[in-house]
Amino acid sequence: MTGAVNVPIYLTSTYVQQGIGENEGYEYSRVSNPTRTRLEENLASLEGGVAAPVFASGMAAINAVASLLKAGDHVVCGNDLYGGTPRLFNQVLTNFGLEFSYVDTSDAENVERAIRRNTRMVYVETPTNPLMHLSDLAAISRICRRRKIELVVDNTFMSPYFQQPLALGADMVLHSTTKFLNGHSDGLGGVVVCSRPDQAEKLAFLQKCAGAILSPFESWLLLRGVKTLAARMEVHDSNGRVVAEFLANHKKVRKVFYPGLADHPQHELAKRQMSGFGSMITFETGSLKNANKMLKKLRVCSLAESLGGVETLISHPATMTHAALGEKGRKAIGLTDGMVRISVGIEDVQDLIEDLDSGLAAI
Repeated sequence: MTGAVNVPIYLTSTYVQQGIGENEGYEYSRVSNPTRTRLEENLASLEGGVAAPVFASGMAAINAVASLLKAGDHVVCGNDLYGGTPRLFNQVLTNFGLEFSYVDTSDAENVERAIRRNTRMVYVETPTNPLMHLSDLAAISRICRRRKIELVVDNTFMSPYFQQPLALGADMVLHSTTKFLNGHSDGLGGVVVCSRPDQAEKLAFLQKCAGAILSPFESWLLLRGVKTLAARMEVHDSNGRVVAEFLANHKKVRKVFYPGLADHPQHELAKRQMSGFGSMITFETGSLKNANKMLKKLRVCSLAESLGGVETLISHPATMTHAALGEKGRKAIGLTDGMVRISVGIEDVQDLIEDLDSGLAAI
């Protein structure tokens, strides 16, 4: 309309109508907003989808996808998900008659064995949070197509820049846009990228009915963040590889979980399925005491939940992101008290290595 380089922030709740049934395409901002519309078109194009309804958070996006199901439906899930996901599934959605099973989706045969007559969806993260297990999306999608089940993939860790689940056969792709898509740790959000118009229509209806939509300002922040996605992901990836090698060779580190390392059990799948390895790394310090000693010593890396920002964020999954699983739940998937997860930022990589080395020296 004006030639502005940036999409305007339309801070309006409603829109003037020319007459009964006559408007400029917008009626009320819970239903649609021009800033949000531009963002949804943008994110759909990144994943190769037909539409990309956005929500107020990643969890709101997951809840919206689950709302497509009905009482009695069953979902096969990965057993190594972000802790908030099984919390929603087990403590909230089971109250509405949904059923969930958790399996190691790094073996596609486990998915096939878990499918029941009432299974309507398979839900996976790849790589998983925080153990960095991969799921073979092409293999699982073939199973889902044969059994007429929807495959939903959380692609937050890789972003559309390094992984394209729809191209590998997924039906819907989820992101916590709070993470790499935004990239600056300054706005919450979630998105569901659809492969079919019927999915998009149902999710748009849920936006309208439930109202967990993204605000115009946070939509604008996300549009701004996506402009630098390619540049940021390249540095995240290059820094991640260097930091992973450093940790793998450090005498105080027991084990490193990173698909870019040659000794990762699914390294070859990572090379086939992803165009980069990203910046998410988990490593074992040996104990809660060791992890705490190391984390207290760090000065460049920030101890905080979340990931995907330009700054390096480091966290302790057992007491932070995965505390809700409980000790028994964490033990079942192999998540120990000594594990530390790092989201490698775009700072000078030597500064990061020196900081991590200083922290590990405290163990």
